[in-house]
Order: sequence, then structure tokens, then C-alpha cells
Amino acid sequence: MGAAGQAAAQTAPPPQAAPAPQAASQATVKSADQIETISVTARRRKEPLQKVPVSITVVSGAQAQQNNLNNLQDIVSEVPEADFRTSASNKDRTLFVRGIGTISTSPGVEPSVSTVVDGVVLARSGQATLDLVDLAQVEVLGGPQGTLFGKNASAGVVNITTAQPKRDFHAWVEADYFGSGGNEYRLSGGVTGALTPTISASLSVLADGFDGNVHNLFDNKEQNGYQRDGFRSKFLYQPSDDLDVTLAVDYLKSLDSLPTGVFVSSSRQAFPTNIITPNKTLATVLAAQGIVPGINNTTISDNVSSNANDDNGGLGLTVNKKFGDYTLTSVTAWRIWHNTQKQDYDQVSAPPDLLPQIKDRGNLLFNQVSQEVRLASPKGGLIDYVIGGYFLKAVDNESYDRAFAPAATPNTVTVRGRNEFGTDGDDLALFGEGNLNITDNFRLIGGLRVIRDDLSFTTGRISSSTAAVTGIRPDFSAKGSTDHYDYSDRIGLQYDVTPDVNAYFTYSRGYKGPAYNVFFNMAQTDTGVLKPETNNSFEVGVKTSLLDNRVQANIAGFIEDFSNYQANFADEVAGALVTRLINAGSVSSSGVQASINAQPLRGLRLGANVIYDDAHIEQFNCPPQAATSCNVNGQPLPFAPRYKVVSNASYNLPINDEYDVRIASDYTWQSKTQDQLTETPDTIQPAYGIWDASLSLLNNAQQWRVSGVIKNITDQHYSNYLAYGDLGGVIRWVPRDVSRYFGIELRKDF
Repeated sequence: MGAAGQAAAQTAPPPQAAPAPQAASQATVKSADQIETISVTARRRKEPLQKVPVSITVVSGAQAQQNNLNNLQDIVSEVPEADFRTSASNKDRTLFVRGIGTISTSPGVEPSVSTVVDGVVLARSGQATLDLVDLAQVEVLGGPQGTLFGKNASAGVVNITTAQPKRDFHAWVEADYFGSGGNEYRLSGGVTGALTPTISASLSVLADGFDGNVHNLFDNKEQNGYQRDGFRSKFLYQPSDDLDVTLAVDYLKSLDSLPTGVFVSSSRQAFPTNIITPNKTLATVLAAQGIVPGINNTTISDNVSSNANDDNGGLGLTVNKKFGDYTLTSVTAWRIWHNTQKQDYDQVSAPPDLLPQIKDRGNLLFNQVSQEVRLASPKGGLIDYVIGGYFLKAVDNESYDRAFAPAATPNTVTVRGRNEFGTDGDDLALFGEGNLNITDNFRLIGGLRVIRDDLSFTTGRISSSTAAVTGIRPDFSAKGSTDHYDYSDRIGLQYDVTPDVNAYFTYSRGYKGPAYNVFFNMAQTDTGVLKPETNNSFEVGVKTSLLDNRVQANIAGFIEDFSNYQANFADEVAGALVTRLINAGSVSSSGVQASINAQPLRGLRLGANVIYDDAHIEQFNCPPQAATSCNVNGQPLPFAPRYKVVSNASYNLPINDEYDVRIASDYTWQSKTQDQLTETPDTIQPAYGIWDASLSLLNNAQQWRVSGVIKNITDQHYSNYLAYGDLGGVIRWVPRDVSRYFGIELRKDF
């Protein structure tokens, strides 16, 4: 596939760059009337996007900055094949590609969609929720990518690159403010240039915040906001044309005040009967608190101010050494993620005689070290290839405390539970992918990754009650370990029909390793190892450049079949929901992606990107003693809208030699989406569309820009996640753009 829209310029662009969504720092321009040529690193070397036999959507750093897309959740909202599951804590958030992703808080399971930042695989989904400062581009690759990326790339890869230091001095500052609907601001800036004849450096910093758009009636404060501060720095050592060494350092401190849910309803609607069951007690409690449940509700009454506090950072050392026409690359990295969370589990400040009160506090410390070595051959011969080796060690240590105060009785006793648990995993792989160039226009594609996984866990819960109470099981301790060998592969054909038309077909086997369901309420039934999740994927595509590269039109069809799908099954323990990770069976995802990007006139850029995706459950393996509603065969997968469309347009109008006016607009629409594997009718988000626009004045000579921005012009209300409450009812998560809001953006380059 092509990119989300037209190409962008440098990551720190002068104001006149006027990007629409597609490219990155690698873009080059043939003429002012042509679409930029985009380079991607989807096959671990720089190649033109239109020549890579993989479905890829690209969002540039310039486009992300222009559209106020500050993290992956924001960015994937403009990527048709991707979706995002939010939650009250980063450790519960997940990426999906083509409807495939893994929903679990367990540190013993890896994500189906791999997130890679500057060549470093992030082993936990929660690490990928950080703000992206000094972003160059984001590439979203659909389907298995394990032959060249981390082994957990069974459903796709989000490949993020940040800007490299430059020799020439450049600095920039930016200030954004959105006053309506939450008092949101973002301050950022950066500088780059040469320190010595062989060393260049860059430093980018950010500070942003948002009060929130959910009102807590209990303490009369706003929630659903954030506060983030961080930096990214790089040092580039280039003693010769044959060697470059990059040291990268980054750190982000974030505090999110997301509530544990906003009530949509006090009742529930069952699948498949559609029977509605009222919860009179919950309805009474909500009414007493002044909450009116509904799809547009933005009020809560929590006596625990839920929040998640994250420290996320690391070091990376990348070395590129040329030996003639060969390039040897080494990527060494260490990353740390510290997450603490406080949550109102019961989601209400109930009168003491009606509902229990349950408070949670969790602490997570995660470390990973990784080493990757790759050798890239020259291109143009009979065979070209990238081969390498990869090692990852990931260690997770967590503690989780829960306090349960039952509805008042003459002798109310608070039950407390604490679990200390963790995992230790080693992943080792040898990989390679290459082309057999039969002719200049026709080539065979082959790739293989051989993998060894080692995974162990420990868990030890202590409860002050010998019997299960709501949300707390009795004492339990266990440990376990497993090791496994497996593989990923890819074969395919690619044919350059003309210099501007490229067709391809690939078959890929995806793989995601064995797993353990390690969490606070773990029981003996959770100690067994889950089988690896594998999939067979077929993709056929055509990429074209037309009318002297004024139009790029791409299309790709795909079929993916997954076996031993790792998914959460909902249990109930003493009146509270408990999710159990299981090998749920087989699922599939098939459809078509298409994109068109055009520059019909100088300064006018148009783009559209659409997906049709039929992602559904083929065969669900219901656990023993499960209810008959567990049979969800043929039903859609969560976070997999059947249709999603992203369109955009921008126009630069020169006023004189110094000033331009730019008008930009984008519209995203998606069909109804089920948020739960239980297929309950009351957790379906109806179809909706979001329309944003901006008007900018740019001074080309002095390199400044001022923009007025309006988000969600039509005031379209929606939820970005629907779920069942822990003690009853249906809850929602409220997106930032749940209603229309305005802002101003100022940028100055030096």
C-alpha cells in the first residue's frame, strides 16, 4: 500500500513545507508538481516505498505535528488498517492491525503487533504509548514481518524512526494551545548541529498537559487528562564515509488521570439472546451520585482518583560499518519502564450499605536488553539480502495490592490481597530475507527466521481471607517455565511491469511465542503454558506511479488465518469479572486496502486510504463449564471495523515572496466496531466520522508559522472503548476529541 497521503518534508521542516500525510525525512522531490519519493526501512534498508512488496501506510513526523498527533493512539486513528485499545493504565493498552492484537495485562504474553523505535523492539505493548518527540516517520506494515523484525511481529509492525542529527545548525520551538474542552497545551523545541568535525548532536524536549474532559462529581475535579515531560537526544559520530555511530538517549515522564470507566448503562444486554438484565442496585447508586448513564455521559463519581504514572526511557547504540558494498549494522539497546497505577476498581463512591468498595494499587518494573546484528549485501546483482542475529532478554517484576470493603454489616472487615509476580524471558533468533533477481524486472523473494524462546514466571498471592471475595482469590503461589523452537518464513514473487508499475505476491508464516497468563488473580487453571500463536498470510498487491508521478495509486488484497489465537476469556469470581488468557481457537482476517495520492495542481495535495477487512472468529474453543454464550463462531473480532476510510487535502496559496496561506483538512470514517470478544450487543460502537481542519499563515523568509485548528468539526460524539463494569453495567472510555474543540499552533525555525 501507499502512504496515508502526500509526502512531507524534513522532520523539523521550514514552515513552507506544507505536508499532508505520507512521508518523512527521507523524502526527495523531482519537481514542484510531483509527489515526493518516499523512502522506508520496511526491509531494514532504505528503499523507495513504491518498490517495496509489502502493504505499508506511512505517516510523517511533519503530518503528525500538523494534525496534533502526539502518540501512537493518535497516529493510528489516521491509519486504516490499525486500531488502538485504550485503558486506564498503559499496561492494558494494545495495538491492532487488520483486527489482530493481543488484549492482556500479563507480562507473560507478547504483542501480536511489534513496535520498533529506531531499530529497537519494544517487548511490552505499554512501552509504545509514549509521546513521540522529534519524529521522522511511522511505517505501519500489515501481516507477518518476522523474517526481518522482532519475532513477535505475527500480525504486523509499527516501525518508528526519529530524526538523525544534522551537520548544519537548526533549531525550532513550538507552542500549541487548545482552550476549549480541557485546557490542553504542548510546548516543544529542539536543536541540532555539529559539535566537532566528526560529531553531530541533537536534543529535543517537550512538556504537555491536558486537564481532562471527564468530571468527577465526588471531588469536583477533572479526569481523563495527562501531564508529560521528556526529551530525546542523539550523538552521531562520523569519522569517515564508511562508519557512523549513533548514541540515542530518551526519557519520558507521564501521569495519566484516566478513570476506570464512565457508565453508559446500569443494565446489560446478553449475547446471543439480546435479553436485557437491569441492575437495580447499581442504578440506585448512580442516581444517588447524580450520574445519568448514557452513550454521551462524561461524569463519574469515584472516591479513588485513578491514575497511571510512567517512567519510560532507554539507551541505544547503532553502528553502521561499510565493507566495500556491504553494510554491517549493530543495534545495542537497554530500556526501562516503570509503571505505577492507582484505580477505583468498583468505579463508584457507593453508599456503604449498597455496593462494596475496592481499591487497587499496582507497581511494575520492566527491563529489557537487546542486541541485533545485520549484514546487508549490495543491490543489483543476482542475489541481494539482509541476514542477521537477534537476542532479547526481558525481565518483569510486579506487585499488585487490592483492598475489598464489603457492603456495610455490623462487623465490616476489609479483605486485603497482595500478589508479587513476574516473568523472565530470553529470545534468540537467526534471520534473513533476500531477492533472487532472475531479470532486472522479475525477482523471487525468500526469507526465514529460526527462533528459540525461553520463558519463566513466578507468582505469590497472599489474602487475608481463606475464601474468595469480590475481586480477591485466596492464597496462591506457583512457578513455571517453558522453552520452544519455531520459525517464520516468507516466499514471494515481484515483477516490475513498467518502471512505474510494481506487482507482487507473498506468502508469510507468522509466529508469536508461548505465553503464561500471569496476573493478580492468577489461579491453578492459569499455570499452564499457552501454545504459540501462528498464522498463514497471503498478500497480492500493485503499486503504481502515474502521470509523471503526479498520482500514486496502490492496492493490496490479503488473507490471514491464525491458529491457537491467544485471547482473553471472561470469567466471574465471587461477583467480579476476571479475564483468563487462553488459546481461543482460530480466527481470520481478509480484505482489500487501497490508497490514492495526487498532486493535480501545484500546491494542491489530495489523498485517500481505505480498507475493507472481514476479521472474524472461525472456531472458538470454549473452556470447560463455560456458558453457551461462549460460542461466538463467525462473529467479528474486536477492534476490527469492516470499513475504515482516511481522506485528506491541503492547498498552499502563495500570497507574495514571503507569505503563504495553507488550508488543510482530513476526514476519517469507520463502520461499527465491536469492542469485546464476548460479542455483547451493548459493547458495539456505531459507525462515526471525524472531520478536522486547519488554516495556517506561513512566513517563508523568517520561517515561522501560525495555525488555527479545529477538531471534530461536526461535534461527533463517540467512545473509543466500551466494556462491562467490574461490578455491573456498561462503561466507556472517552476520547480527547469526543466533542468539537479549537486551538492555535505557533512554530518558529532558526
